[in-house]
Amino acid sequence: MEKDEQHNVREEIQLVAFQLGEETYGIDIAQVVEIIRMQTITQIPGAPGFVEGVINLRSRVIPVIDLRKRFGLSFREDTKTTRIIVVEVHPHTVGMIVDAVEEVLRLETSNIEPPSPMVASVDAEYIRGVGKLGERLLVLLDLARVLVKEEKEVLGEMK
Repeated sequence: MEKDEQHNVREEIQLVAFQLGEETYGIDIAQVVEIIRMQTITQIPGAPGFVEGVINLRSRVIPVIDLRKRFGLSFREDTKTTRIIVVEVHPHTVGMIVDAVEEVLRLETSNIEPPSPMVASVDAEYIRGVGKLGERLLVLLDLARVLVKEEKEVLGEMK
């Protein structure tokens, strides 16, 4: 929290901003474990379609999901900017494939508006809000909703 010139308390959240298709998304940095380059993913037979498989991250088996598939976006080949963001989605650790990680930034909570289904190509149920950064809009994801209960159970079984 910072104080402005009039000594009013300004609340901020710190976010990791990443690219997925044409949109910029943000997730709370407190949920991010680490960001890694794309690596070989071991496929798991019978996994949901958006689950790419698992990776071995320092002797931990981590399920990896493709956010493009999860959100119904068109396929895109991995590039040199493709990353896996490893996050905590209570009670699981999950890797999320994104097109690119842009930056870590601070956003005043007063610049966050409720989600509008017209803003992003992702279902509004996954969206926590929309942040305004000057002329840019940042779609804030609610990671707890990205995976429904049944999918969390499937991911838990993959460990």
